[in-house]
This record gives sequence, C-alpha cells and structure tokens, in this order.
Amino acid sequence: MTLEILTSANLAPVRHGFFTRAGGASSGIFAGLNCGFGSSDHGAVVRLNRAMVAEAMGVEAAKLTGVHQVHSAAVVHVTSDTVADWPKADAMVTADAGIALSVLAADCAPVLFADAAAGVIGAAHCGWRGAFYGVLGSTVTAMRALGADRIRATIGPCISWQAYEVGPEFFDRFRDEASEFARFFVLGQNGRFRFDLPGFCLARLRDHGVDAYWMGLCTYSDEAHFFSCRRATHRSEADYGRGISAICL
Repeated sequence: MTLEILTSANLAPVRHGFFTRAGGASSGIFAGLNCGFGSSDHGAVVRLNRAMVAEAMGVEAAKLTGVHQVHSAAVVHVTSDTVADWPKADAMVTADAGIALSVLAADCAPVLFADAAAGVIGAAHCGWRGAFYGVLGSTVTAMRALGADRIRATIGPCISWQAYEVGPEFFDRFRDEASEFARFFVLGQNGRFRFDLPGFCLARLRDHGVDAYWMGLCTYSDEAHFFSCRRATHRSEADYGRGISAICL
C-alpha cells in the first residue's frame, strides 16, 4: 500500500510530510490512511497506519509522537524523555533529532514549522478555536525559546472558505475580538458567512514574523485525497477518518 506524501519547499530541507488518505489499511468510511485513535476505527488498524507513516518518516513507530488535541492554544516541548507522554495540547516543538512531531486533522489546519539552521521544528493542529486563542503564536514563542530565529511554516490541506459556512454569532465573536478580523469572512445567504480559516492562519503567522505559506488544498472538496469532518456531518455519517501531518529533524 503506497502512501501519498505532500511536501512543501518552504520547509526544505527538513524532513516532513502532509499525508493524504491514499494507502493505509482502513476500510469503509475510514478507507485509506486513517491515523486517528479518536475515531471508531479498529485500534490495531490505526496503529498499522501510523507504523507506515513512521516508516515513511524514517523513525521508529514509538518516535512518531503527538498530543491529545483539545482545540487549545497549549504547546508542549517534546524531548526524547517525554516523547511517549501525549499530553492534552494542540502543538509541539522540539530540538531533538529522531522525533517525528505529528498532528491530526480532518478540516482543521495542520501547520508544520521549521528553522533548519537552528535545528528547531514545530507542529500545530489549528481549528478556528486554536487559531482564535493563539496556538500559532504559542508555537512560534516556544520555538524561539529553543533558539529558533528564522521560522518558516506551511499550512497543509484544510477546509477552504468556499466550504466553511458559519453563523452570525461566529462572525460576531471574531469581529468583537478585533475589527480587522472581519476581512476573513464573506457574507453568504440568509445572514450566514463563510470563514477563511487558512487566510486567518496565514495572517496570524505573518503577524509573528513567520514566513508562511498555504498549500491551497481543500479537505472538504477533495474526497479522493482527504478526510473531512464537515463532509461526513453533511452526509450524516457516523464518523470520519483523521489525516496526519508530520515533521522530523
């Protein structure tokens, strides 16, 4: 089963990958490379999928680490001693070689960070709550604490504004926080809006001095390659797969 791995020149030469759902051992609504233990997929199959990802990243399966994602701004510093901890957080940073930081997403934005010269990397799971509460800035701050200076980041496949319809209360929350945030919304029908998650993430990263790029790939609209929580919800499906993105020194 061949995995499909998308890469970004903005992160070169650091080893990384935004994995599509291609390959993998899952079936049914999870067909392909479902890497989410939080899904109702068979745990043994998810472990097999993650082992394939670890092999593709060139690390031991136990060194493909992550966090219990809770849509927060929390970031943790991962070391060889804490690689197995998996705390509740939504971002990780490390300066240790041989550890693959991974995040899961199925419409939320997976964001990978690197300062190759400083030998510091990061990974963040960024939905609207994480973006709103500052997970990207937290990740940048944590990387700089480890010596990073010129940080580059790439936003992987996530839901695009064309597919992200939200209610007026959602728009009000952002506008009330900062009037400039209104520019990330497009007025739709019946008083509803469409939210530009990748655009908002790009702006937050650039506000923190990060050279940032979005791959321009929408998870909702490309079922052949990506899982999507919103697409599954619209179809009244019982669950959905989780895609994985990873980075390693």
